[in-house]
Amino acid sequence: MIYFVRRIVGIIPVLLVTWTLVFIVLEIIPGDPVNLMLAGRPASEEVRQRERERLGLDKPVIVRYGSFLVRAVKGDLGDSFRTRQPVTEMILEQLRPTLELSAGGFLVGVTLGVVLGVVAGIRPNSWLDTSAMFVALIGVSLPSFWTGMTLIFVFGTTLRWVPIVGDGITALILPSITVGLFLSGGLARLIRSSILEVMNQDYIRTARAKGLAHWVVVMKHAMRNALIPPVTLLGVQFGLLITGAVITESVFARPGLGQLLLQSVLNKDIPLVQALVVYATGVYIVLNLIVDLLYGVIDPRIKLEQAT
Repeated sequence: MIYFVRRIVGIIPVLLVTWTLVFIVLEIIPGDPVNLMLAGRPASEEVRQRERERLGLDKPVIVRYGSFLVRAVKGDLGDSFRTRQPVTEMILEQLRPTLELSAGGFLVGVTLGVVLGVVAGIRPNSWLDTSAMFVALIGVSLPSFWTGMTLIFVFGTTLRWVPIVGDGITALILPSITVGLFLSGGLARLIRSSILEVMNQDYIRTARAKGLAHWVVVMKHAMRNALIPPVTLLGVQFGLLITGAVITESVFARPGLGQLLLQSVLNKDIPLVQALVVYATGVYIVLNLIVDLLYGVIDPRIKLEQAT
């Protein structure tokens, strides 16, 4: 209990710094939100001034900053400058496709990354190791937009195995592979190095001396102790999948939070950008707490250290 109280208290400065940075960045970005809302339509200075007053842009910076912090704590970040809809409703409308893409990419990345990492780790310096790491290197190195366009050309346009756009599981296959390849590359390399480190430990040699089967030694003894670094990576990467799939959503013309964030930044829609950052920060914090809980499940020794 004390451990989690400390973690929650430690979250406060993280939130304060993050929210302050996003407020400062939006303040220094060139462009008048009122002019962007008018989109070139003529308007008198009186109309512009009334609109600034309605949006609260006429108030001093420190007042706007304090108001933003209060609204962020309450979870009510107001209405969009451009659409005048509540920003929470706009985010919820785009949340489902982003979660679908994140879950699909996460499934592909974890499955491929674990398989490649385990194969390379239990057969080091073999052709299996070389082949697995070659595939992992491709996943990490290739840009997402190039991977997506290649998949579209080969499997969507030429072979016509799966649809390129639309709803449903079949339309989600190519975007999920595009997102998952990058995740699988880093995960496979990390699992390989963790397994190689664990396989040289004394308890692994003891398990082998007892006559246990090779797969039992690897899956029951080695994998459990090698999972902590990959679990940490997965916690961070899943947060990135939710909040950062801008390129993949653009290539496959999918709606989602990535596209919403890009458009809100270009339009300098301050409440919407602030809301996206606030909620994204919350996602990362929740994921980090879940990862901490998983540490104790994977390795009971960590739970004892936390308790003390």
